[in-house]
Amino acid sequence: MSAPVRPRRTLVVAVTGAALLAVFVLLSLGVGARQIAPVDVWHALASFDAANPDHIVVVTQRVPRTVIGVCAGAALALAGTVMQGLTRNPFADPGLLGLNAGASVAVLAAITLFGMSTPDGFVWFAFGGAAVAAVAIALIGGRGNEAGPARLALTGAAVTAGLSAVTFLILNTNSYALDVYRYWAAGGLSTRGLDAVALVLPALVVGAVLALASARGLDLFALGADTAAGLGHDVGRSRVLGIVATVLLCGGATAIAGPIVFLGLLVPHALRAVVGGSYGRLLPLGMLYGGVFLLLADVVGRVVAPPGEVQAGIVVAIIGAPVLIALVLQPRRSVL
Repeated sequence: MSAPVRPRRTLVVAVTGAALLAVFVLLSLGVGARQIAPVDVWHALASFDAANPDHIVVVTQRVPRTVIGVCAGAALALAGTVMQGLTRNPFADPGLLGLNAGASVAVLAAITLFGMSTPDGFVWFAFGGAAVAAVAIALIGGRGNEAGPARLALTGAAVTAGLSAVTFLILNTNSYALDVYRYWAAGGLSTRGLDAVALVLPALVVGAVLALASARGLDLFALGADTAAGLGHDVGRSRVLGIVATVLLCGGATAIAGPIVFLGLLVPHALRAVVGGSYGRLLPLGMLYGGVFLLLADVVGRVVAPPGEVQAGIVVAIIGAPVLIALVLQPRRSVL
């Protein structure tokens, strides 16, 4: 591919993503068990009428759901992109840092020890559990002279396996915990409000700023840690900033949307096949398409099994698996 084509392609992908985001925001506000026309959605947002049931549905139920979808999707895609850069592995996932496993154990602790039964009550437990697990893995995997992406990934896999075993043990011995936990674990956008988003929004904003600022460091990481250090780059500082950004982003997203897997792996990998491997392009585009993909999954989940719904986390896996398989089967080509 010639160099002059790349900026035009990136612009087209960005404009397309913005258009898709606008479309799926509108669909998210109007589609569901109660179908609401776009003009009524606009009236609900512009001139809310508390006596109009359509307006109540849009403002009190679908606006929070849409905001959570955009925020969580963008955060997970950013976190996945950063993790793939830190580990130099295009198939890396934020789960490498034990975020989902840590959040799950913390939520179960909230249910079994403190009697919490609503997703809004899980927010800080999920965020704190994800953060503690990731920090522990980073400290263990980053010790010694052999610290590096492979050791970090192995440490994450080991700790994640241990935390997952604790999760299954509790679920198999406590039926109440299973009943409360299973809906949160499916990954959904419908049970939290804007107050939950407000709690984690500062963490998401700081995480996004750190992730976007790490683009140059991640590009140098692609050359290898030794080469990056030889070029005068502070490898240790970049690794710490990347891990902090991942913890804030994925921890906040998991707190408000549940442990949605696969999105952080698929979105940056798919974009890399289109716009190349520069993190200056992948990070902002990943943030945009992460929101698009999670809203798409949520809208699909509302219409495929009426009058019920399929949780967005399940739809993400169903849609994403064949897409990722198709990408893997494509002939390899340079993305630098």
